[in-house]
Amino acid sequence: MNRFKNAFQEGSGFQVFLLSVLMTGLSYGLYKGMMDNFLVEVVGMSEMGRGVTEFFRELPGILLVFILAVFYMLSAESLYKAGMVIILVGMVMISALPPTQILATLSICIFSLGDHIQMGMKNTLTLKYSRTGHGGEALGAQSAANQIGTLAGYLVIVAAFSLFAGSGESLYKPFFWISTALAAVAMLCAFRVTGQSETDKNKSRFYFHKKYTKYYMLEMFYGARKQVFFTFGPYVLILFYGADAAMISLLFAVSAVTCFFASPIVGRIIDRLGYKVVMVADTLILVIVCFFYGFAHHIFPMEVAFIVCCINYILDSVISLASMAANVYVQDLADNVDEVKATLSTGVSINHVITIFIALFGGWIWKALGIELLFIISAVLGLANSAYAATIKPRKNV
Repeated sequence: MNRFKNAFQEGSGFQVFLLSVLMTGLSYGLYKGMMDNFLVEVVGMSEMGRGVTEFFRELPGILLVFILAVFYMLSAESLYKAGMVIILVGMVMISALPPTQILATLSICIFSLGDHIQMGMKNTLTLKYSRTGHGGEALGAQSAANQIGTLAGYLVIVAAFSLFAGSGESLYKPFFWISTALAAVAMLCAFRVTGQSETDKNKSRFYFHKKYTKYYMLEMFYGARKQVFFTFGPYVLILFYGADAAMISLLFAVSAVTCFFASPIVGRIIDRLGYKVVMVADTLILVIVCFFYGFAHHIFPMEVAFIVCCINYILDSVISLASMAANVYVQDLADNVDEVKATLSTGVSINHVITIFIALFGGWIWKALGIELLFIISAVLGLANSAYAATIKPRKNV
């Protein structure tokens, strides 16, 4: 924590806040590292069931703008704590309740609600605690704490499920309880956060303007293609190739580390080449990724196809970073900072609207027509994104 000291105000209590972020990340790393395999191996959830579950997991993202509007009188600190309590409830449910599809889906939905409530409050509180002129550094510290915790959680799952290979099903419940205990520690830290900060009012309302029409459309394309990989990428590796929890967690860990180092590089590429070039190019690369993810088993032996799909999953995570280009596009169009924040917030909501339907119908497409068509559709969405991005006319030299 001391290395971040210069970014925060003295006496602000940022240490306990960052500790809560770190512990939440560690808890989430354990939770996420096991979840897909748990749904397959213990709950017995099919590809169609996974799509339905993802529909309900994403639903709080759409409802968030209305939830924040209803509870506008609460401070950012209060909402941060409320989000942590709801996360803990979801953790307890997945740990304690019988592993049925309905109860697992309900648990995931409640966890997601708390996570979405807490998400925006993290940035609000981080900026409150930061020194003047050090907001970016403070946000970087918060992000680093979360990423370090999540990565540590992934690696714990890799180690545990590798050491006790063959007894995977008996490990899920104990490690969900460990994840729950860490969430409880994070909640106790969160309750030591004091203050009455105002929430970001831009996140409690929709903001539409004609000049952002292309941005809204790009968010729809991006949300659709992102959801295919987020929901069904790991599930393909588990159901189709038989990947265990250790392998999936290792893949998440490698992907997280790769993105950590790739983020600043992608940012520099956006600055150097411009957001339009990046938005067109990244989805053209996506077509190659989708092709190999959907057809690798037709081209290579299964063992080789599995490795090809893992590499493509990581590559998709990296090219997803190019979504930053859309943020720069909005900044290029906006007249002030508040307009940027409101537009990006609305873009996130639009993104969530399309993702819930992609999750729902993606499971049906896979079950009825095969993974090949699912990833062909993702590739077509990528091409549509590139074609639409090509029509953008930059206003400034970026």
